[in-house]
Amino acid sequence: MTVVIVGLSHKTAPVEVREKLSIAEPQIEAAIAYLCSYPHIQEAAILSTCNRLEIYVAVLALERATQEVIEFMCQYSQLSAPELQEHLFTLSQQEAVCHLMQVASGLDSLVLGEGQILAQVKRAYQMAQACKGIKLVLNQLFKQAITIAKRVRTETSICTGAISVSAAAVELAAIKTEDLSSRRITIVGAGKMAQLLVKHLIAKGVQQIAVVNRSRERAEEFAHQFDQAQIHCHSLNDLMAVVAASDIVFTSTAATEPLINQAQLQAVLEPQQLLMLIDISVPRNVAADVNQLIGVYVFNVDDLKSVLAQNQESRRQAALEAQQLIAAEAETFRNWLRSREAVSTISCLREKVETIRAQELEKALSRLGSEFGKKQKDVIEALTRGIVNKILHDPMVQLRAQRDIESQRLEIQTLQRLFNLETAEQPSPTAKTPSKV
Repeated sequence: MTVVIVGLSHKTAPVEVREKLSIAEPQIEAAIAYLCSYPHIQEAAILSTCNRLEIYVAVLALERATQEVIEFMCQYSQLSAPELQEHLFTLSQQEAVCHLMQVASGLDSLVLGEGQILAQVKRAYQMAQACKGIKLVLNQLFKQAITIAKRVRTETSICTGAISVSAAAVELAAIKTEDLSSRRITIVGAGKMAQLLVKHLIAKGVQQIAVVNRSRERAEEFAHQFDQAQIHCHSLNDLMAVVAASDIVFTSTAATEPLINQAQLQAVLEPQQLLMLIDISVPRNVAADVNQLIGVYVFNVDDLKSVLAQNQESRRQAALEAQQLIAAEAETFRNWLRSREAVSTISCLREKVETIRAQELEKALSRLGSEFGKKQKDVIEALTRGIVNKILHDPMVQLRAQRDIESQRLEIQTLQRLFNLETAEQPSPTAKTPSKV
């Protein structure tokens, strides 16, 4: 069994591509079921955040399974394979194992060492478990990735001084405007990211903030968390009127379609009215055509990289320490997976030899007739079992002791071929390619 990751992230794809492959939680179960219906995919889990979509699979045939994942991604995003593949990365075996551990530890994040990604990895693991996408291999991998991520956070200083995407968005606003504290500011959304936005705005001296949310009641619950600022709450029906009365708007919602577009803004803004929109959502809450309006400046998560780069240099040494912990944990997983492959083959071989022994013993006893009593039969039974065990002992010990993973894999394949073994990890010949989504 091989672990494979096919994905894209803020490092390989712009936000306009990432948003096409953002899979919302209500769609995860169906997506995992679809992936597992392919003939070469045995297990699947999906990590979908604003900065990445990564599909983790345990597979029987690496190349075929990779193509099956890419086919799924093309169907989901409605992008052609050439359009999509220039942004994809594919990792397998040990590279894939290390990558998940690095992601969970915050080493692959837009914000080096940020803590939110660990919660997102845990959620991806829980959802894959709930919809039966994870079995033995990915279950072990995710458990070890979460464990090492916790160790990285406690045993290194990777999180020290780390800033969030929300903090970077506020910092960008402070860089792009004079006297942020006096600006009329609106936040669209009332989730975790919005909560962090308010905290960082208050730290910058902002006193009056408008919050717009689909539910006004939810916005009011959100506002009660903050005594340091005056927060005005609005429902989504008031969105454009509130935006028109703002200098800076931050958007952070889970909407799958833009909430603000060019036509809507043109209808409410004065000619050449200055407005800054900072959209930290994926999919984007602000349509691309808004950039065409004079006086309106739009920034998205990809525009935060320069702000974040200044903050990350101090944590580079901690990242190197974290990589050493991850390398050791990845080796532990490799040894576990290697032992599982050997155990599967050994069990299959023992079962086949035992079946042959039992059949031949039954034939021999039937020929001997009734003159053989229970004691004689037990002796012959023990004799045949002993012969089988002694013949299998040395090959099995050598197979388990083999430290080189490729050499062991070749030995396993040789055993499977010589004894015509069908292990549980071999593909079913009756598996069919699923119908299109």
